[in-house]
Amino acid sequence: MYKKNLENDIKSDTSGHFRKVLVSLLTATRPSGNLVDKTQARIDSEELLNAGTKKWGTDESKFVTILCTRSFSQLRAMFDEYEQLTGHSIEEDLKKECSGDLLKVFLSIVACVRDKQAHFASILLKSMKGLGTKESSLIRVIVGRCEIDLVQIRQKFEQISKKSLTEYIKGDTSGDFRRVLLILIGDEDAIKK
Repeated sequence: MYKKNLENDIKSDTSGHFRKVLVSLLTATRPSGNLVDKTQARIDSEELLNAGTKKWGTDESKFVTILCTRSFSQLRAMFDEYEQLTGHSIEEDLKKECSGDLLKVFLSIVACVRDKQAHFASILLKSMKGLGTKESSLIRVIVGRCEIDLVQIRQKFEQISKKSLTEYIKGDTSGDFRRVLLILIGDEDAIKK
């Protein structure tokens, strides 16, 4: 369609460890499945500690390797081990060790691993909360997830915000844009009201 290679575009538009994360995620080297190796989870936790808070400077490549190549189940086990070792979440140490786009992508990975639907519900809420609407975030999540898990995201959204996604969309958008969003979230009845 665009006659371009996405990986090459990412490589030319980004740099450093942020580029490595994006390319790793794009090339889909993460295994699927629910098998968990508790010993490996402990080893990974210790390696991240040694690459981060236990040394001067941060070995970001170790974080890239572990966060981008382990299965979600394995990462969840590693997060638990990390918390047992440190007494706090991995997110706290990521905030101390990283910054900028690299921090944002690492925190997004962790949030998706912990609860993907809650992560996307949170993005939707942030896109509509307060003054103005961040339409690009709203569109990206709704269009990107509408045929995957938007029903579950809507449920998480309501748990987090105490209002339905329909109510937020009706309050923050108008016209054809509102109608299309309501159709995409599967609430066609809301258009008639």
